[in-house]
Amino acid sequence: MPNRAMKTSDVAKAIGIGIGIALLLSAVMVPASKMGLSPMPKPLGLAFAQTLLGKVPLPIGLLFHVVYVTSVAAFYLLFIEWRPGFAKALAYRLLLWVLVLVLFFPAVGWGFFGLGESPKLIVASLIPHFLFTVFLWLIPKWVFGDGSKSDL
Repeated sequence: MPNRAMKTSDVAKAIGIGIGIALLLSAVMVPASKMGLSPMPKPLGLAFAQTLLGKVPLPIGLLFHVVYVTSVAAFYLLFIEWRPGFAKALAYRLLLWVLVLVLFFPAVGWGFFGLGESPKLIVASLIPHFLFTVFLWLIPKWVFGDGSKSDL
């Protein structure tokens, strides 16, 4: 747990950072998917939304993606570390990646580790998680500076 008292403004900042991370990831993943660079049959957020709701358009899938990424980023910032170091952000990313492989892929019908579709999904899902690591590490530094003058 972070060694500080949590304020309402902290929650708003964490949510804002999470939304920023989600939008940056979407800005990379959606064009890659549309260009056929991803071996995934469809974006995971869309596949998950369609599993729960039936046939829905891409914007609904993106909304699911934004809510998920915002939630896991805000949780990390509020309850684990406000200014994550790269190694800690990387370890968190590995945990989230494993959760995708063993929970989300089977939930959307792609099988354990995505092997019901292709072994390529293992590596393909690693790439956005690595970008998540970089964004989770850099964006709080950009927003809050080096931490020497912060009120947090």
